[in-house]
Order: sequence, then C-alpha cells, then structure tokens
Amino acid sequence: MLSRQVVSASSRASLLRRPAPIASTIARTYATPATDSKPPIALYGLDGTYASALYTAAVKASTLDPVSKSLATLSEVFKKDVNLPKILTAPTLSAGDKSQIIQELQRNMGTQDKGDTVKNFLKTLADNNRLGILEGVCEKFGELMGAARGEMDLVITSAQKLDAKTMQRLETAVSKSEYSQGKKLKVVPKINPDIKGGLIVEIGERTIDLSVSSKISKMNKLLTDTL
Repeated sequence: MLSRQVVSASSRASLLRRPAPIASTIARTYATPATDSKPPIALYGLDGTYASALYTAAVKASTLDPVSKSLATLSEVFKKDVNLPKILTAPTLSAGDKSQIIQELQRNMGTQDKGDTVKNFLKTLADNNRLGILEGVCEKFGELMGAARGEMDLVITSAQKLDAKTMQRLETAVSKSEYSQGKKLKVVPKINPDIKGGLIVEIGERTIDLSVSSKISKMNKLLTDTL
C-alpha cells in the first residue's frame, strides 16, 4: 500500500508554517497567458477552493485532461488505501517526509502529469501543510469536471455495496425522470452503514430519503408526538 511506502522513520515534530494565500501561491506557480479558465460551478470549503484553483491552472496550462485523469487515479488510491489519509494529516511530517509522499503519489499517477501541473500543485499543498485535504480536492475536482462536461451527479447512498445491475436500474429510472433535467448522469455510489438499509438518492438539489434510519426517525417522532 502507498501508506506503507510513505511512512517515515522520523518522529521529529516539525513547526507548521503559516499557509500562504491560496490564489496568489498557485498563480505564481502557474503563471500563464490569460484565458477563460473560470470553473464551471462554485465550490466551497478549503478543498473546494484548492480544487477550483487547480482547475483554473490546468485550463491555463492546457493540461485539464491529464490533470483530471491524474486526480481520478489518486482518488482510486485513496479508496484502496484507508491508511493514506492518516499519513497525510500527521502533524510530524518533515520536509523530507512530504517530498517522499509527493514522489510516491506521482509514481502511482504514472506518466499522466503533463507539464508537472499536478506535481507543482502537490508541492503547493505540502508547502502550505494541506496534504491532508488532497482526498477532498480529488473529489471536488471530479465535480468540476462533471459540470464542465454537462453531467449531473447522481449520488446513491446505501448501507451496503449495491451490485452493478441494481445501480444500472436506478440510473435508468432517474434518467427518465424530471429530476435529471435531460443531462447525462454521473453515478456516485456511497456506502453508509448508519442508514441501516434502503437508499438515499441525491440529484442536483433534490434528496430522496428512502433509508430505514429515516423511517425509524419518522416513526419515533410520530410516537413521541402522539404520546
């Protein structure tokens, strides 16, 4: 696993430097001629801010497609290696540790990083002590790419993993409904044991909660109000 490869034997706590402003830092790293590089949708949160900045930088550098593929690859790495987020958020990471982490992340991306756009971005995260938000950045960048392609996220949350046939049936049903707005759907499966059973379907600003936990909550409220 990648997390085993990036763990350093060093246990020295390094002092955290004050992060530089996101926009100015990335602008310096990717100084290119002006172009229409505005992200297709507004994202919020620190990971959203960094994802938007990377999108803008990639458009200006004409590396949007390879950057998208690189982050999609990293997203899969996070899914397979549950220990990686813990490594990236460790407060004792030294400069050498961060450099090793970036090298391993690059190795896992393969040769997709045209123009070193992602490499430079990872260095920016490391310099600002923000490697811990990389997983969120990958997810938010995927949202930007989906919006740029005219796709709409269809988030399906279940207590257990659903088989491909069930997912296909759900996608087909939603695509024929008014909620899809005639757009191509990008299915995003999520697993949350806390819902106990059933499904939670999110598309656009619409949420359809068919979870067992929701039904139990409604039943408890009804009993409480009655008694």
